[in-house]
Amino acid sequence: MADWSTSMQRGLVGGAASSIVSTAALALLGRLEAGSAYAPTNAVSHWIWGDEAAEHDGFSLKYTITGYAIHHLSATFWSVLFEKLAGEKLDHKDLRVTLAASAATSAIACFADYKMTPERLKPGYEKRLSRKSLAGVYAAFAVGLALGAMVLRRD
Repeated sequence: MADWSTSMQRGLVGGAASSIVSTAALALLGRLEAGSAYAPTNAVSHWIWGDEAAEHDGFSLKYTITGYAIHHLSATFWSVLFEKLAGEKLDHKDLRVTLAASAATSAIACFADYKMTPERLKPGYEKRLSRKSLAGVYAAFAVGLALGAMVLRRD
């Protein structure tokens, strides 16, 4: 098992990749379903600003930047755990293993977000997106985790 220092360093890269890829999915799906690319990311800021955040459609420093910061920190948290628990397997550079580990991490994150987390601390984008789109966001998150792991381990 990788040490915490290595896991945290690698987690910063994977967190950035998974945050960017999943935020792109949030924007695309938000545009399609909610009529706003910003709405799902704004909704994440309900942690701080309450339910009004989920109703805001446009870009704003208050909702969009706060929502993205929360989302990015959450993605980094999961990426650090991903690297800590699967890092040695990821070091073998087997694409199938990397994809399986990233998919498992994303599934666990989804389970934790919606089955173990109090309403006030749920991601928030479920207020603006369908379940089908949520699955797409978590799939994008898994792809981002895998991309981060592969970039870190390229020759």
